[in-house]
Amino acid sequence: MKNITLKVDDETYRKARIWAAQEGTSVSALVREFLQKRTSKDDAYAVRVAKLEEIYRLADARQQPCDEVLQPFSREEIYRERLH
Repeated sequence: MKNITLKVDDETYRKARIWAAQEGTSVSALVREFLQKRTSKDDAYAVRVAKLEEIYRLADARQQPCDEVLQPFSREEIYRERLH
């Protein structure tokens, strides 16, 4: 485990000590928990992005050329199911 040194103003440190005391822990533990949560969120985000990129790559590979120009649906086509 690595040690790090942080500099914060006195008021921030005072509030952090109060918060830590209310949580029954230390300021160091609060900072450690914050950093662990933050980095795990970043890791999870990177995994989601990689999975989406793979899905898009597979979809692009399956895409077949189309000569016809696609037209947007009309209002009637969009709401046809609701009207019946």
